Amino acid sequence: MTIPSVPSPASSGHLVHADPLAGADSGISAAYEVANKGDRALTYTILFDFTTDSGAVMGNRSETVRSVAPGTTRRGTVRLGVPAPGSSRVTRIKVAQVTKVPAAEAPPAPGVCPPSGLRLTADAGDAAMGLRVVGLRLENCGKRDYALGGYPRLELLDDDLAPVHGVRILHGSGGISTGGGFDDPARPLLLKPGESAVSGLMWRNTTGYGTPISVPYVRVRAKQGAAPVTVTPQLDLGTTGKLGVRAWAREAS
Repeated sequence: MTIPSVPSPASSGHLVHADPLAGADSGISAAYEVANKGDRALTYTILFDFTTDSGAVMGNRSETVRSVAPGTTRRGTVRLGVPAPGSSRVTRIKVAQVTKVPAAEAPPAPGVCPPSGLRLTADAGDAAMGLRVVGLRLENCGKRDYALGGYPRLELLDDDLAPVHGVRILHGSGGISTGGGFDDPARPLLLKPGESAVSGLMWRNTTGYGTPISVPYVRVRAKQGAAPVTVTPQLDLGTTGKLGVRAWAREAS
């Protein structure tokens, strides 16, 4: 971990130093390593928190380490960069979250078009009063038209990427909430190169009787037979056991 030192008081008892320029790099960084002890290549995403001594988070950065082969270790460096205006001094860096997906099913890097010619990604989601919504976006980044219709095909996976049971996947809102286009009827689409479609997942994290269900990973296929992409929406379904899915719709230009 590299954290620039604070100037020490001069012998006169006065502390004399230049304040950092606004927009200047903090110089704060940490070296890290990722070891794949499994039996298949994985892509890891690590969220780092930059904190004060008391644990207050002054900033965070996400690093994606792609295609780590079984039995190998990869190393990298994460940097805070420019701190937020008015933030307190950072003294610690910690790993806040780690997710891992099969390398062949990882969402593509920004600006990269997969061999399938389709770029499927999930957004950071939205939350309000216990309601959670995560958007899915499918972009035709290839050179051919792509026929699409209905709903994305989903597989719910646990921390070990094994199937999660006991969840009802419902087409539409399933009574979870209204609005957001979740109950719009499914229609056939033809995505030309450069065009996109959107879908989404909806759930509530209400907890009542029973065991709460957590789904950290969702394997998504745009349609039956399509190449899978595993996303990490972190579904905390509470005890409702219901997940609503929006039909694919053409993205508004």
